[in-house]
Amino acid sequence: MKPGPVRVIQAVIPIMRKQGAGTIVNVTSLGGRISFPLNSAYRATKFALEGLSESIQYELEPFGIKIIVIEPGGVGSNFMKNLKMASKASDPSNSPYGSIQNRITEYFNQWMQNTIHPYEVAKAILHAITSDNPEFRYVVGKDATMTLESRRNMSDREFQIHHLLTDSN
Repeated sequence: MKPGPVRVIQAVIPIMRKQGAGTIVNVTSLGGRISFPLNSAYRATKFALEGLSESIQYELEPFGIKIIVIEPGGVGSNFMKNLKMASKASDPSNSPYGSIQNRITEYFNQWMQNTIHPYEVAKAILHAITSDNPEFRYVVGKDATMTLESRRNMSDREFQIHHLLTDSN
């Protein structure tokens, strides 16, 4: 079974190729560039959409088709309310990942207090699709911008300790 974005892209590409133009916008997230513990499947889907987008941009550019990736950080939504954890992971006292779970929960609770409004993501998409020469990636939100900047300036281990809240041992 193919994921939804793949099915949609496959459906629109022949039409766009025939007309010699088009724009495909994929909304991933900061999670498509940087991962965090205990949400591997979610992050894997975001990384996959980033990789797909990057690959097809090369394939489709000769046909006048633009690929744009929107990468928001924290967006005010019901994300945390709807987040489901495995039952063992949700009970930190019985999980081998209990200490990580506690730190990640605290981190996400703080993070969700500084989210952007979904309107900011919509504005970024509108700006990108109305631009004569759009960028490939648009990072949306100060948290995403700052996190990606710090990631560029740190070693893998420094970033893991500083941003992913793991033990430094």
